[in-house]
Amino acid sequence: MILHPGILSLLISSLLVGGMVLYAASCGIAILRGWDISSGSERQLQLERQTYLISTILGYLLFFQLISLFLFIYTVDDICPLFTGAMCAVGSLTVNPFGYPVLLCKTATFILAGLWLILNYADSRGYDYPLIRVKYRFLLVLAPLVVVEAVLQWIYFLKLQPDVITSCCGSLFSSANESVAAEIATLPAFPMMTVFYGVMLLTLVSGVVFYRTGKGGWLFPLVSGIAFVVAIVAVISFISLYFYELPTHHCPFCILQKEYLYVGYPLYILLLVATVSGLGTGLLLPFRKIASLAETLPQLSRKLTFVSVLSYLLFTIIASWPILFSSFTLRI
Repeated sequence: MILHPGILSLLISSLLVGGMVLYAASCGIAILRGWDISSGSERQLQLERQTYLISTILGYLLFFQLISLFLFIYTVDDICPLFTGAMCAVGSLTVNPFGYPVLLCKTATFILAGLWLILNYADSRGYDYPLIRVKYRFLLVLAPLVVVEAVLQWIYFLKLQPDVITSCCGSLFSSANESVAAEIATLPAFPMMTVFYGVMLLTLVSGVVFYRTGKGGWLFPLVSGIAFVVAIVAVISFISLYFYELPTHHCPFCILQKEYLYVGYPLYILLLVATVSGLGTGLLLPFRKIASLAETLPQLSRKLTFVSVLSYLLFTIIASWPILFSSFTLRI
């Protein structure tokens, strides 16, 4: 099982990314201690060359780290036939206690790595590296999470046993099961629809206002973060039901399969892109008054806002399509 191409890719890439992030973090400590842009010393020149090289390599590796979330989901879904009782990624993730922690770590790493890439790009737009200390402090927070994720992922894959009888998604999201997933699945559909569409409307409106006027800068990223959580809950609560056309099937993973035209992938990609872009606008707000970023930062914030609003809009359209045009209905 360890020779599965997806598993090998994930394990090897986790070593490369984890090792590079640790090296970059150690260099970041030296930069935080000795960086002085006004100095022309040999030490400062060495740090400048070092940070340029690290930022470039780390940018590519963290971009692959973003992709690895979906490679992980695809892989655990692909290997589910190897386990008795598994019907989708849920079965593979519950084979041992490390499946869901890896998924949660990867999701958190996706968001934080995306924010670091935004911060790194903004820093490269300034002639005096104005965000150099900020982005390396951020990296010191990101690095331990990347390492923990890599360790958990190795443990998870090494402990996979094909003779284990696992749970299917029907039992995990059943009302008889005492879990957070089951609690979400039992949320009443109509109130959850009201919350979902209300939050999405607020997100889109606040995004358009910020894009056009530059006002409400803190509201939009705040609502974007809330929209991410609400959207995940909505997928489990009622959106998935309309794709499956079954009133009791709440699994958020089966929509990733061929039977449902892999619709889960564009849904989740759009949601994560929207979230990272929306939060990124808030991340950049405190640095608007830096002289070297005075021109580029507002433009970057507007681009991020546009990407976030468009992604949330497309997510809502895809999620609403079966609700509007399917013959399936819920009694609400």
